[in-house]
Amino acid sequence: MKYAFYPGCVSRGGCPELYPAAVKVAERLGIELQELTDVGCTGAGVLSRDISDPINTRTFAKAERLGLPIMTICSTCQGVMSQCNARVQGDVEYLARLNREFLAQEGLEYKGTTEVKHLLWVLVEDFGLEKLKTLVARPLNGLRVSPFYGCYIRRPTDIMTKGFPGRKGYLEDVIKIVGADVQDFGGKTKCCGFPILTANEENSMAMVANHTGEAKEKGADCMVTPCPLCHLNLDGQQPRAEKMKGKQIGLPILHLPQLVGLSLGFSPEEMELKRHFVDTQKVRAKLQMLT
Repeated sequence: MKYAFYPGCVSRGGCPELYPAAVKVAERLGIELQELTDVGCTGAGVLSRDISDPINTRTFAKAERLGLPIMTICSTCQGVMSQCNARVQGDVEYLARLNREFLAQEGLEYKGTTEVKHLLWVLVEDFGLEKLKTLVARPLNGLRVSPFYGCYIRRPTDIMTKGFPGRKGYLEDVIKIVGADVQDFGGKTKCCGFPILTANEENSMAMVANHTGEAKEKGADCMVTPCPLCHLNLDGQQPRAEKMKGKQIGLPILHLPQLVGLSLGFSPEEMELKRHFVDTQKVRAKLQMLT
């Protein structure tokens, strides 16, 4: 299994623990990654498709030239890329214009064959959960984990889950296969609040407090998300949300590859759990009980 690896911006910036965790997990699973280094940001947050679509189509062309599907580790990147790919694959004239006006100057052409898949999808659809189960060296028995999808990896459904309705429950499937207990809660598919952080801080902090607080009250030991932007808000802003809400929450937020990596036998240090804002001691303590 080989992929053109698109790590995105945040996995080496705001969440630098994500990149090494993903690379280590991929290596342990035998997933070969050829990182795309000469590509740009997906343009998440940029309202103009005239700006983001040429950038993403160029990335697709780079992967297509390698003959590889793209693997992402960011739900936001996945959402932006999937929607762009759907537009260009569904409009021959639009794709021809992007090729002519933007890609041709570099000798590139996108024929529309590149598939873009988040690590979560790769684990379930390509690698296989039963195979993953055989490699679990430390079943996370007794660890209660709340899934948090956020906005981008399940919506819009006609693009993100088309042909794969099971994607709506992949996080829960992975949590179970690594031996942990799913602690469901109502906010798992809602916005984390990151997109409105600078425009409406009060509401953003309320969203952080509501999601993490609800999961904690339901009994979760931690939360796992496939989106580093969600992680930035739910983990990085949780202390501020606690102050604004006037109550302590203290719910650790794990990246998807960190959760998987811990079950594969990697130590909390190797998964860089100490880099989080919210103390992960409760998770680490439960892991010690399993060893």
